[in-house]
Amino acid sequence: LARKQRATDAGGIELAVAALQAHPQVADVQQECVWAMASVCAGTDAAALARKQRAAVAGAIEAIVAAMRAHPQVQKMVCRALVNVCFGTDGAALARKQ
Repeated sequence: LARKQRATDAGGIELAVAALQAHPQVADVQQECVWAMASVCAGTDAAALARKQRAAVAGAIEAIVAAMRAHPQVQKMVCRALVNVCFGTDGAALARKQ
């Protein structure tokens, strides 16, 4: 858990979103960034909920969906990332699901 937070504190979420946006046609970049987002956003504690919200604000949901559209072979990982980013029952989670 500490590693997820360290990655987040270092700007990892925003960097992964930026890489997804900068390299939309590179399947390997898309897959690895989506995997990283799925990993960093996993969890249900307060810190995980904050990481999920940070990812959503950074544009992760749109970038992840774009990866699925461009590279059908990453759909399984995209689904996992979307579940992890959108999961929750708090007000912010409900907004992410809209």
